[in-house]
Amino acid sequence: MTHTIDAPSVLRFSWHRPLLWLSFGMMALVAIALVALVVDPRTITGMPLWAKPLKFAFSVLIYSVTLAWLLGQIPRARRLAWWAGTVSAAFLAVEMIAIYGAAFADTTSHFNVATPFSTAVWGTMAVSIVIIWAATILVAVLLFRADLGDPARSCAIRSGLIIAVIGMGLAFLMTSPTAAQLSNFQGIAGAHTVGLSDGGPGLPLLGWSTDAGDLRIPHFVGMHAMQVIPLVALLIELLGRRLPALRDVRARLGIVVVLAGLYLAMIAVLTVQALAGESIVHPDAATSTVSFALFLAAAVGIVVIVGRARTRRRPLGSGVGSDRHRSEGGKSTV
Repeated sequence: MTHTIDAPSVLRFSWHRPLLWLSFGMMALVAIALVALVVDPRTITGMPLWAKPLKFAFSVLIYSVTLAWLLGQIPRARRLAWWAGTVSAAFLAVEMIAIYGAAFADTTSHFNVATPFSTAVWGTMAVSIVIIWAATILVAVLLFRADLGDPARSCAIRSGLIIAVIGMGLAFLMTSPTAAQLSNFQGIAGAHTVGLSDGGPGLPLLGWSTDAGDLRIPHFVGMHAMQVIPLVALLIELLGRRLPALRDVRARLGIVVVLAGLYLAMIAVLTVQALAGESIVHPDAATSTVSFALFLAAAVGIVVIVGRARTRRRPLGSGVGSDRHRSEGGKSTV
């Protein structure tokens, strides 16, 4: 069974306008943070002050554009979908106001309970992210009930959003105070890093710890599955124009399922690695072995799927010998 790419069905949708306007606002905030990184030399927790606002603005930009597109794929319950997107846009704006406000005030936004005002800001952010998370779950439910057309594309959209919901939920692992914070309270309750205090050596700009575990990694990777997996599915569709085996809808669907499973499994590996206090750049033998085995299993699975698709496409008796026989008009060469 083949399924050709219907480009108009991919491109024809209605943007969710509040999320689209939010994405334009994020573009402006990205520009502000980039300029501030150059002209403002201040640092906080070992990172440039404006690195965190830049990361969040860029992440929210990608999220809002993606969600604005996903909501356009829901043919029914449009009003409910519109409200889910609008609520997400409003509370994402609240999050960004808090993050940029803290940067302008030369303080931290996350986990900061040093003063009543800081506690109120952090509490507002915590409530906002829970509401955004709940709205994303609602969108996932609506997408599971919607007819999205191509099975591989549908699987990519749905699995990407479900994995993103899981990745967003991993943020709750960062909100509990550490033992060191409980024994010597300094106005911070919660941490990104496991095994060491926040603010040690980290990857450039991202800030992910290079000396200890970092829960931001599985959170970030999981949250952006809603972009990565659908984009991979689209790439597979485009490759189908040149590779006949990928025109088989069952092959494309199988590959998306394998890749979604690999993505989810690697989030589990990254989460366990972070909770164990292990740096992303210094994995131990067990982490490396499991990761290699997962990628190898996925590669083998994809090869098998493509091989079966090629077999299904090959007509009965279409071997080399029969091709030669037909090319010579059925005459014997003996």
